[in-house]
Amino acid sequence: MSTRLKIIFAGTPDFAVAALDALLEMDQHEICAVYTQPDRPAGRGRKLTATPVKAAALEYSLSVYQPATLNDLEQQQRLRALQADLMVVVAYGLLLPPPILDAPRLGCINIHASLLPRWRGAAPIQRVILAGDSETGVTIMQMDEGLDTGPELYRLTTPVHANDTGRILHDRLARLGAQALLDTLGLIVGGTVCPVPQDEKSATYAPKLHKNEAVLDWVLSAQELDRQVRAFNPWPVAQTLLCGEVLRVWQTEPFSGDFDKVPGTVLRVSKQGIDVATGDGILRLQRLQSAGGKLLDAAAFINGHPDLHDPDIVLGLSC
Repeated sequence: MSTRLKIIFAGTPDFAVAALDALLEMDQHEICAVYTQPDRPAGRGRKLTATPVKAAALEYSLSVYQPATLNDLEQQQRLRALQADLMVVVAYGLLLPPPILDAPRLGCINIHASLLPRWRGAAPIQRVILAGDSETGVTIMQMDEGLDTGPELYRLTTPVHANDTGRILHDRLARLGAQALLDTLGLIVGGTVCPVPQDEKSATYAPKLHKNEAVLDWVLSAQELDRQVRAFNPWPVAQTLLCGEVLRVWQTEPFSGDFDKVPGTVLRVSKQGIDVATGDGILRLQRLQSAGGKLLDAAAFINGHPDLHDPDIVLGLSC
């Protein structure tokens, strides 16, 4: 087999850019085309905006395709005409029908941000944090028609740290995924890649995030609430109510403590944070943002919200 592969790259968000950059910096293989989602309105002005992958691809003067679907015959014929050896898929966001999966000579491989078969699906990074997993990683998978069900080709692992947020873990896994991709391509070129079927009995699923999941339920333990805050940073951001107004919570610290207050009660206010009673333990709120306001550390936030000094104020309720 030639050591130079002709590759189609398919991806959309920031997570995929690290893998595209790594391929281009490696400069061993040819990227014959980049597939990404169509431009969509974004920002306050709803201006039509290119995907992060498109923006990166255009910097390298790569050919970019943005079909709304790959299910029609014309798009399938166009992709097949590229005569690629391999298609690399990273958070592309479009279903690949069988004619697309079979078009490249070596099929399609995917970088998935979990240790498959754990956390198949759309939001593996956040689900790992929410579940309190101690370890995660990336899996390079040969794609088939199922949802992240294809055989595993390669994986790299990383611990999940106590201060990892969704953003921090996202960025670390993006870099890890890029390295895993280069390692896997080396195995493919060398003819030593060994597909391993996934264990279906161990499969778990990571459904898409919804904003209503970010509402803090103070009956939960401080540890669970802290994981929720970290998982939903930077989106959709954990939230509660302060005197009926939305309060976004960006950073917290859980610790043990005894109290005789209902969950959600503000126990103590200081420069270090706002200590809140939970179903088990105390959650210290350290970085916060009121509706329409700036993101502030606890000391600055407290200065602008003297109502927090009122006795027995309960978050999540109207005052």
